[in-house]
Amino acid sequence: MTAVHPSPTPPEELVRDVNGNASHNTAVPTGKEKGSGRKRKDRGRLSVEWVTLELMRVAYASRGGFLSRRDPRSVIVWYVICAIAPWLTYDLTVLTTLFALAAVAALSARIGPLLLGLFVVGLITQGIYVLVLVLILGGDVGALTGLLQTSLKLGTVSLVSMAAFVSLDPEKLSDGFQALRVPAVVGFGVSYGYRMVPLLVTEFQTIVDGHRLRGAPPRGHGFLGWRTFARLGSIAVQSFYPLMLNTARRTRTTVEGLETRGFGTATAATRSLRLAHLRFTAVDAALLVGTVVLIVASYWFGSLVP
Repeated sequence: MTAVHPSPTPPEELVRDVNGNASHNTAVPTGKEKGSGRKRKDRGRLSVEWVTLELMRVAYASRGGFLSRRDPRSVIVWYVICAIAPWLTYDLTVLTTLFALAAVAALSARIGPLLLGLFVVGLITQGIYVLVLVLILGGDVGALTGLLQTSLKLGTVSLVSMAAFVSLDPEKLSDGFQALRVPAVVGFGVSYGYRMVPLLVTEFQTIVDGHRLRGAPPRGHGFLGWRTFARLGSIAVQSFYPLMLNTARRTRTTVEGLETRGFGTATAATRSLRLAHLRFTAVDAALLVGTVVLIVASYWFGSLVP
């Protein structure tokens, strides 16, 4: 008996033209197939799952960039220098220059759209709030200048914070703190905060879904949807206590597990073995020196253009 094997499906069809010559015809996706992926991608935006994934990328991964390839000790020292520099002056020119440099550093660190969007929205709303407050209270330009100085300082610190901590995952950050002889509790607190942010979002969504399933929906949306907003606000307030309780329980379980494994009792040999992969190169030194030079140049430029 002869076995019959099914013929494989050819990836391309042979199509004969007018002269009878055979030619390959490659399938071309239709417009419907092209648009379906884009629709599915757009539908996933601004959802809880997308927010959770963005927070997971911030906590555990990096999109690359200059700072992500540097030694964690140099990144931490760079952050400290950039975070202290804005608080040593009240000159608007210097603060504006430092804010621009911090924005360049944040863009080079490839910050995700979630954090960058929240920062831009917060900056715009804060500016509108300050302007309205000054106009209502009848303040002069001097009051507006003082508030603008504070906003620039906080904005600069926020940008360098995002640039530094987005470029460092929890393991690299913990290694950097340990290499700088920072107490182990500080490194644990920062790393645990990284890991808890995505869990908090997921836990909050679970609690909100439980309230929606058990509660009756409002009778209509009301004028400008006030009933819907009131219900969402009530659910958010009622979800606060269970969220904090579940977070405290997770924290206690984690701390007990770390104490059982001897967290914070590492010997000098163990520390040197763990930190053997760290390399402080000439590029890291150039990063710190260049940062100091740019900050000094900003102060010098501010003295020339008050």
